[in-house]
Amino acid sequence: MSGPIRVLVAKPGLDGHDRGALVVAQGLRDAGMEVVYTGLRQSAEQIVRAALDEDVDCIGLSSLSGAHMALFPAVLDELRREGGDDILVVGGGVIPPEDAQELRKMGLAAVFTPGSPIRDMAEFIQSNVRRLSRPPATPPLAIDHVGIAVENISDALVFYERQLGCQVESREDIPAQKVRVALLRVGEAHIELLEPLGDDSPVAKFLRARGPGMHHLAYLVDDVAAWLARAKADGLRVLDDEPRPGAGRRLVGFVHPKSASGVLTEYCQAVDDH
Repeated sequence: MSGPIRVLVAKPGLDGHDRGALVVAQGLRDAGMEVVYTGLRQSAEQIVRAALDEDVDCIGLSSLSGAHMALFPAVLDELRREGGDDILVVGGGVIPPEDAQELRKMGLAAVFTPGSPIRDMAEFIQSNVRRLSRPPATPPLAIDHVGIAVENISDALVFYERQLGCQVESREDIPAQKVRVALLRVGEAHIELLEPLGDDSPVAKFLRARGPGMHHLAYLVDDVAAWLARAKADGLRVLDDEPRPGAGRRLVGFVHPKSASGVLTEYCQAVDDH
């Protein structure tokens, strides 16, 4: 998407208190967004019409009257009737957790209660507007390998070779990443055993913190650079701005586990020698 994100801040119903909404509107402007404020006592029809006329990317609904379970769904329903399903809708106000859960089931993207940092609101809107404004993602080509951190590859192979019957396809040291790697094929995928080369290796730090075990999950993709760019556009935390050489003649790039449900995620691309 091009240009700043446009947000409509609206107060549906008879709620006459808009100080919080005005503070949020100013905070989103400070975050680089264009904000339109509809004013007090707006109907669902008025809010949706304003959103479509102003060509906004997001609607932020605010209610302190306790009528959120009637007012917010009314806006969502009107938005669907008018073909505005691509507009992100978030809500805020004094909303109990059980009501917030129900509202999310109805289609509200997020609920921000009093005390929520405006920074969190802005980051959520930025990430999710970008997600909605583009075509759906094409899945990775395959799971390429599972990375497993071990203290010593030779010791680990006692299990993988004798018990599982896996054969080592390749071994190599990657000095830039301070790791020794052994690749074992399992069907169409691989297990990648990772042994640290020195105490300052990232794998050594992982072992000290968590012990041996699953280190990362790697997906085979056609263009690592494009996947990293996509992740950054979604506001994800990446560990590589550009692809770098990896094991097995691959280009690789990593996404931080905090952005991938707790799993360090690798995108990898086979390098064509021809």
